[in-house]
Amino acid sequence: MAKVEILTLSSLTTLAVSPESLYLLAYAWTFGMSVWISFFGGVIAFKSLPRHQFGALQHKTFPIYFLLSIVLSSFMLTKWTFTHPDVITHIYRPNVADVAQAYALATVILMQGSNRFVVGPLTSKTMFQRQRLEKEEGKLYNEPGVSDAMKALNRRFGMLHGISSLANLFAIIALGFHGLWIAHAGVKGY
Repeated sequence: MAKVEILTLSSLTTLAVSPESLYLLAYAWTFGMSVWISFFGGVIAFKSLPRHQFGALQHKTFPIYFLLSIVLSSFMLTKWTFTHPDVITHIYRPNVADVAQAYALATVILMQGSNRFVVGPLTSKTMFQRQRLEKEEGKLYNEPGVSDAMKALNRRFGMLHGISSLANLFAIIALGFHGLWIAHAGVKGY
């Protein structure tokens, strides 16, 4: 017969500060934020705002998103490593389930770190250069007859945006993999 648990103020307080609860909240926040920003919020903003306002919004939003992903994933990786000793023992064996989870979290940190500190700033810089050149030339970036400089900026922006999108997608896939694992095995460790 199943054990019936009675909720008390004390049990709710313990629940709110337990490491496992904090871990699951960090995971839910990171995964939910990643899915929302990548597949819903960004699309809604793109369809709703003029291009320059959309770019300004992304320029302000994405650094915070990447930083939160890094901080929350770092917390999860630290807790995972301390509560799953197999991670250190078998660090070079990614087929060990606990190690694979650590690798997944490290992937999120690396992908979002590269976006936050390298690719994102370069993308924003290129976007603003392109906007300045549009004003100087009196043409939108995608109009026929733009300058060679604009064509070069378009190529650079496209490449950087593609790299950023792929890094973000790898982070989301890694988070999804981790979520499937913790749904199956839990977060407690041993």
